[in-house]
Amino acid sequence: MLDILYRDDVLIAINKPHGLMVHRSKIADDTDVFALQLLRDQIGQTVYPVHRLDRKTGGALLFALNKETEKTMQQQFMNKEVTKKYLAIVRGYTEPQGEIDYPLRKENGTLQDAFTAYTTLKQAELPIAFGKFETSRYSLIEAMPTTGRMHQLRKHFKHIFHPIIGDRTHGCNKQNKLWWEQWQMDTMLLHASELTFSHPASRENISITAPLRPEFEHVMRLLSWL
Repeated sequence: MLDILYRDDVLIAINKPHGLMVHRSKIADDTDVFALQLLRDQIGQTVYPVHRLDRKTGGALLFALNKETEKTMQQQFMNKEVTKKYLAIVRGYTEPQGEIDYPLRKENGTLQDAFTAYTTLKQAELPIAFGKFETSRYSLIEAMPTTGRMHQLRKHFKHIFHPIIGDRTHGCNKQNKLWWEQWQMDTMLLHASELTFSHPASRENISITAPLRPEFEHVMRLLSWL
């Protein structure tokens, strides 16, 4: 059963598990389980995704319950009227606060503007040698992207040399190997923690918060953050 975070007459939000695709895709021919179908079957009603989360990202995922609401909410996302917050565990010690203003290239080669602000929440150092260093350092950050480019946070934190742990495509393979060998952990540690938007019908300000998934909490404990 999917964990439902919010539901009313026109919207429903779930806490998407890491590793679950949102919907069918040409790039996911290795699975036949998708959030859209699972939620539809769970509530017995057609649902329409209004935004995307990467397969390996967990957290708040919003669906509309009719086509009109789907279009309205998609427009809010396109107009940057939705506030999105993410939690991520990255390699190294990040600055207390930072901004990443770094355009990202689409598959067709077109550059798109992309902006992410972040705040460092916690830092930890483990007594495990890594490369030329005697210890391994990590940061818990809250990221607030104002654009919604594909793999934006993953690419942005790679760009500033603080890749997200568990990211095989844009991360640090040596760190990923370390986490697997030490703790059998291969989850990408990126979590969509909060969505805030104007309700399409009532115009009320809605804020949906998603608790951390168990895999993310496990790593938080390993780093003495919980």
